[in-house]
Amino acid sequence: MKIYTKTGDKGQTSLIGGRRVSKAHHRIDAYGTVDELNACLGLVRDQPVNENRKELLKEVQDRLFTIGSELATDPEKTVKKPLPVVLDSDVTLLEQAMDDMDAELPELRAFVLPGGHQSVSFCHLARTVCRRAERLVIALNEEQPVDPLVIQYLNRLSDYLFVLSRKMTQELGAEEVAWKPRV
Repeated sequence: MKIYTKTGDKGQTSLIGGRRVSKAHHRIDAYGTVDELNACLGLVRDQPVNENRKELLKEVQDRLFTIGSELATDPEKTVKKPLPVVLDSDVTLLEQAMDDMDAELPELRAFVLPGGHQSVSFCHLARTVCRRAERLVIALNEEQPVDPLVIQYLNRLSDYLFVLSRKMTQELGAEEVAWKPRV
């Protein structure tokens, strides 16, 4: 099987279901950003500090493929095979992981500047891409309905990535820099 098909050379692509749309369509932008987020998550997963979180991060990446497949599906067509879906338990898994990390972190009293260690910076990058993906999915939802659990999952994932960045900072012995606004 060849990777290139040449069918997108004029700026269009196919949704699951067969309909051709512009590569600039909101749906393509949304699932493309989810794919970008998945690549960032791979970078976070590959950090040595996350060795004990690799399986959870792989599961998150799997959910992002699930979300991508849902977003890549033409909502006006019936697909032949059922696609995977995001479940309430996927959101609960992120919440539990956050609760476990939060129990070991100092109370947050200010906004935190991203950085302090390269691994932590990768996590903040993933968090910001996640927020962008969430915004794009919400914009798409205003045009065509999207499963509310997809939006909820992306919202919770960005929260998880913030807590994870703090936990990584702690485990790496890096400095967590509070933002002190100039007034």
